[in-house]
Amino acid sequence: MQNPSLPQSDRRDFIKAGALVSAATLLPGIASAQGAAKEIKVALIGCGGRGTGAASQSLNVPGTKLVAMADAFEDNLTKAHTALQNQYKERVDVPAERRFVGFDAFKKAIDAADLVLLCSSPGFRPAHFEYAVQQGKHVFMEKPVAVDGPGIRKVIEAAKEADKKNLKVVCGLQRHYQNTYIETLQQIKEGLIGDIVNAQVYWSGGGVWTRERKEGMTEMEYQMRNWFYFNWICGDHICEQHIHNIDVGNWFMGQHPVKAVGMGGRTKRIGKNWGEIYDHHYVEYTYPNGTIMNSQCKHWNGTWSKVSETIIGTKGTATAGVIKDLSGKIIWRFRGENNNPYQTEHDVLVKHIHENKPINNAHYTAESTLTAIMGRMATYSGQEITWEQALNSDLDTMPKTLAWDADPGPKMGADGLYPAPIPGVTKVF
Repeated sequence: MQNPSLPQSDRRDFIKAGALVSAATLLPGIASAQGAAKEIKVALIGCGGRGTGAASQSLNVPGTKLVAMADAFEDNLTKAHTALQNQYKERVDVPAERRFVGFDAFKKAIDAADLVLLCSSPGFRPAHFEYAVQQGKHVFMEKPVAVDGPGIRKVIEAAKEADKKNLKVVCGLQRHYQNTYIETLQQIKEGLIGDIVNAQVYWSGGGVWTRERKEGMTEMEYQMRNWFYFNWICGDHICEQHIHNIDVGNWFMGQHPVKAVGMGGRTKRIGKNWGEIYDHHYVEYTYPNGTIMNSQCKHWNGTWSKVSETIIGTKGTATAGVIKDLSGKIIWRFRGENNNPYQTEHDVLVKHIHENKPINNAHYTAESTLTAIMGRMATYSGQEITWEQALNSDLDTMPKTLAWDADPGPKMGADGLYPAPIPGVTKVF
């Protein structure tokens, strides 16, 4: 299996093109292209909050029209359709016959569009991306792009096929489209903090929603409604959320780590509503040159919180938009135009479609997703996990059958709790 790293030349070219992702630069270009450009038909796959947001951002770009929607749950689809139609009126052209519900609904929606927004729960992403590429569709897909090694390998192969077909792919690691990050990285590349010797990345907060089990729910429906708390569909919060910070570490290092060790567990979030995942992880990642990245994430209410990244060099330290020397004095501050990176990534995607320019974020997003998976494997097992072990793992977490009465995998114990992984016992291969 080839390494999914984005070639270094591509990384450098992306940074050199930093001005490309400024909304102020992009929008006039898009508008000027509309005269001769074909209207882009958009399909939304996954109609929850993030999917509705992504559809809105896609519709904010001139020349797009939402023509199809799909979700496993009809109520999710109906809510999203109503909200989007109320806001965008005739640019939401999704009659009943193009609103698809169920496990296979994604195929029908993808078939109806030119550009697909893959915003379902992460466990489904590899199959959805693979099908979209097979059908020759341009893609926006949210992170993470998989939850296990088999899923990552599927995404990597689909990304290669997308390149062959000249398909445009943008992914939801939006910091790559945020001017503060782009300009901070440029300063680092110009040597302002010296050689990078360490990175500290954090997603520490209070956690997210839970949804109660309702009478008559099958186990499959319960786990899908509470997808954040089951590994087969979410990958744990180190993958679903902390991937953003881990990705910045990889991006600024210009490479991925070769191994990981770590620890984690459940301390506060123990109960019937919180599935099987951990509520905290700490991972030490080692890069090829021996540089260490310390990664920590937690879901503990009422405790210290932080969502950020610090890159440490021989001359100073950098966070997004601020660089300090070793004495703590600010020596550079971002003073450019702030942009909404969630919107900019859709601006960029549509611009590249109209101008037929190559773009494929799936490569580095697969790399950062696997980095997060490798960290989870280390915390769950208590073992040192290498990149090759994570990439080549045959542990496929997806259910063998997708149906409302099918077995999703995780089993609730007699106490009503789902067992959590146990370091030294849990197998991750």
